[in-house]
Amino acid sequence: MALLSTEIGIAMDLFEQNQQRLTEAEAPLAARMRPRSLDDFIGQTAIIGPGKLLRRAIQADQLSSLIFYGPPGTGKTTLARVIANTTMAQFVAINAVLGGVKDIRAAIDLAQTHRGQQGRRTILFVDEVHRFNKAQQDALLPWVENGTVILIGATTENPFFEVNKALVSRSRVFQLKPLEASDLRLIVQQALSDETRGYGDRNVQIDEDAIAHLVNVANGDARTVLNALELAVETTPADQNDDIHITLAVAEDSIQQRAVLYDKEGDAHFDTISAFIKSVRGSDPDAALYWLAKMVYAGEDPRYIFRRLVILAGEDVGMADPNAVVVVTGCAAAFDRVGMPEGRYPLAQATLYLATAPKSNSVMAFFDALAAVQQEKEADVPNAMRDATRDKKGFGHGAGYLYPHAYRDHWVAQQYLPTSLQGQLFYQPSDQGYEGNIQMQVARKREAQLAGLVESNLEQSLPEALTYGPDNSQQDRWLQRATGVLGTQLGEVRDRIFTLLSPQRHHVLLDLNASTGLLTWEAIRRVPEGGVYSCARTHQAYSALVQQSAMLSELNRPVVVEVDENNNAQKNTPRPALFDSSVFDGVMFDGIMFDGIVGRNALMAMADKRDATRQLKSLLHANGKIVLAESVPKRAQRLSELLDPTQVDPGLYEQLCDAESHLFNNPKDPMINWDTTDLQHSFETVGFVCQIETTEFSTEVLVTSTLLERWLGTGGKYCDRLTHQGLNAADITCIQAHFMQQLQNQTVSWKRSIAFVQTVLP
Repeated sequence: MALLSTEIGIAMDLFEQNQQRLTEAEAPLAARMRPRSLDDFIGQTAIIGPGKLLRRAIQADQLSSLIFYGPPGTGKTTLARVIANTTMAQFVAINAVLGGVKDIRAAIDLAQTHRGQQGRRTILFVDEVHRFNKAQQDALLPWVENGTVILIGATTENPFFEVNKALVSRSRVFQLKPLEASDLRLIVQQALSDETRGYGDRNVQIDEDAIAHLVNVANGDARTVLNALELAVETTPADQNDDIHITLAVAEDSIQQRAVLYDKEGDAHFDTISAFIKSVRGSDPDAALYWLAKMVYAGEDPRYIFRRLVILAGEDVGMADPNAVVVVTGCAAAFDRVGMPEGRYPLAQATLYLATAPKSNSVMAFFDALAAVQQEKEADVPNAMRDATRDKKGFGHGAGYLYPHAYRDHWVAQQYLPTSLQGQLFYQPSDQGYEGNIQMQVARKREAQLAGLVESNLEQSLPEALTYGPDNSQQDRWLQRATGVLGTQLGEVRDRIFTLLSPQRHHVLLDLNASTGLLTWEAIRRVPEGGVYSCARTHQAYSALVQQSAMLSELNRPVVVEVDENNNAQKNTPRPALFDSSVFDGVMFDGIMFDGIVGRNALMAMADKRDATRQLKSLLHANGKIVLAESVPKRAQRLSELLDPTQVDPGLYEQLCDAESHLFNNPKDPMINWDTTDLQHSFETVGFVCQIETTEFSTEVLVTSTLLERWLGTGGKYCDRLTHQGLNAADITCIQAHFMQQLQNQTVSWKRSIAFVQTVLP
């Protein structure tokens, strides 16, 4: 029967306690040095660092079932034990290979006993959880679902492929990465200094190059580096001064050559071939050769590599170099003829040929055609395209077919597609390699083909365009929505921000101006293992965000911070710095530094942008990034540009242009008096490296009487600003009349300029 171990809450007699102490004392160094708390745990800050989802869940004692996935020696078992210690739960461990249904039932019985007698939960740790069979799963699942046990599984294989789907669906998956070199160094120093569990009671001297060698060869595996250190210390005799000196030579004898992490049945296999294919596709011959060498060194079947290269030749090189598939299949045939080791030459040649070849995936057009076939299942073959050898006399099949070779350039325009698909384009030639040479030819032939199609259908009348909207109180809003593309543009802005930010799953992000939550909800999707904080600039926005967040689980909700500016506004004082220290002191952020800060129009109205950027700097992690999208007022649409100047009194039109020009340069109006140079200067002055890219957006806007009233009506902000620039009421009235005459019920192109700001600390 497999070993069933329990570590907390079991009463022992003196003999059992002594036996346990002896076992712990004789355990390998790697086992003795296991951390016992979160603060002692080294590495994996991406998932258990300050503010991360898993750490918050552990500290709040709100754990659900978990699966830890990662290479050996990354701390999966250790983290499970730390969780049990931190949450004061009963800890039971079994191995999915060695433990059977009987062991699972014994663990369940023990969990029920502790829950009933002591009110304590039980964590069931299952090592190699991907090896669970159906009987084991059936015995465990009901007790996981009813909360009798909290499952923590550990696996070196991708759980989404290798672990039973029923277990994965009931668990949150966390990926543990190989430890950094700095983490391994810290582990070595910890083992050498610990007098109770390590070698702190011995005079161990280890050379720097010996530590560097152990860390390097361990390749991110804490167990490997501790095992090697233990072997070095235990096999090295002390000198006359009772010192144990670990040199580079001793370290080299204590650890073997770094093994290539490569299991043909596991993740390393698929990850490596993926890296290889992506390097070839990305035209990086150096990376392609590296991954190829790793696969060959690990014993990968070269024929498997050749199969993947043949696929790539068609999928990713394709028509940019039609000879690519010929070269690769030729190299594959050469390999079959000569075998290994000489077969490495054609293998490398095929790799280099594809890595340096022009790329095109235009053959993917086949799948567009396949989709059309699935949709148009009964589309008839055009009569001219039908087989004339069987039914030409009876049904006229093939009649009207034009033989291309009988025409100039061996081509003639005629109907090849079914009638229902006329004008449909599947193949889109790229501008790469061979396709670049035929691109123009294909385009010209298509133009002629489509011209013929249009000409043959001129007699068909086109339907009238819809020219009216619903007659109700929301008509103006409906019309603007119907003709505008603001929603699409906002989506583009959001996607651009997160593309520039490139957050990782474990990052902690701050949305500076949450408003509708456009960036906040996207941030939650992008950092499922991290955290999201949102600033609401009004109480209304704050309430809406909190209400919408309530639909999410507690651990996935953003932390919403209200920054209410109304009090300052009522006092006619300048808008406060959005990031005033009083806002963020105390429990709001609890000392969290952000990996990424995003915002849309977060700084545009700030009078002192330098002060705002300085405060942003205090919130940003050293390796963090700020990405903002700010509408640039000095490049915004001018109303005067919408009018036809020839239809307006020259003097009045000049007055309007001058007023708008002065308006956007008013030093007392921080809302509209700045440009991208001002924004860049604000960031660079406080020490940021700043890049700004400006994108022009154009929106079709229907000029209604309601909209004109908002622009130029008495009491409107824009009208007030124009008045302050010298235009009197009579001028405004006259200008409004011109707008009514020229633009009412007309659609105009409204220009907006958005600056995408990227900043990092040097």
